[in-house]
Amino acid sequence: MYEKILESIKFIKSKTNYEPKVGIILGSGLGSLANEITDYIEIDYKDIPNFPISTVKGHDGKLIFGKIGDTEVMAMKGRIHFYEGYPMKEVTYPIYVMRMFGIEKLILSNAAGGINTSFQDGTLMIIKDHINFFGTNPLIGKNDDRFGSRFPDMTEIYSKNFINIAKEKAKNLNIKYSEGVYLGTTGPSYETASEIKAFSLMGGDAVGMSTVPEAIVAKYLGMEILGISCITNMATGIATKPHSHQSVMEIAKKVEKDFCIWIKTIVEDLD
Repeated sequence: MYEKILESIKFIKSKTNYEPKVGIILGSGLGSLANEITDYIEIDYKDIPNFPISTVKGHDGKLIFGKIGDTEVMAMKGRIHFYEGYPMKEVTYPIYVMRMFGIEKLILSNAAGGINTSFQDGTLMIIKDHINFFGTNPLIGKNDDRFGSRFPDMTEIYSKNFINIAKEKAKNLNIKYSEGVYLGTTGPSYETASEIKAFSLMGGDAVGMSTVPEAIVAKYLGMEILGISCITNMATGIATKPHSHQSVMEIAKKVEKDFCIWIKTIVEDLD
């Protein structure tokens, strides 16, 4: 995989002179943050050698380089999901590319279902920890020591420093937020009411179908991580109506203004 990553990076570098240290992955319905990026260039995933292609509606499948304020960024407008049929190494391939390109600080965003009953549709949640319920791990297989340790520590996956910056910015902007534990599942089906009860007992505050594999690999590669979930629906057994991807996108749209300005000010402080 090392050689494949180098091939991807060689192509990307032929398209841009940017050398960002901050990376962002935009979750379902949260792609409008890309509009805050100035002096940008776009590269379609399909054009990048060895790069997986996003197949989900609302995930445009574009790599964007540009600036947020004075900070150079590399943003993924659309991520790769395990439920799309990709093996974990391909789901997390973009994280390897980001790190070897020079990204040191990573912001992961997602749309999630609310398990914590104090949440409501539109709650923005800082991820303080996660539970891997995918039934697998993206680091399974032969380890390449050029990337990281065989047994990486996961004591502080989500940077306490970045969390404190996010809290400070939210306070200054008068943006309401919560903190919680994100539980990642394979999807693509939404969870049952009984599963949500079990996840609550396990300590989950929100549930989704992404982020966890990316965070594991990013931590393995030595990146500092901030995770933010947009609670786009209350989970099964708590919600009063059936779930749909359309409603997820609609709720994300309603909070995108706060989300965008929050992330924008955080990015400017991370540099």
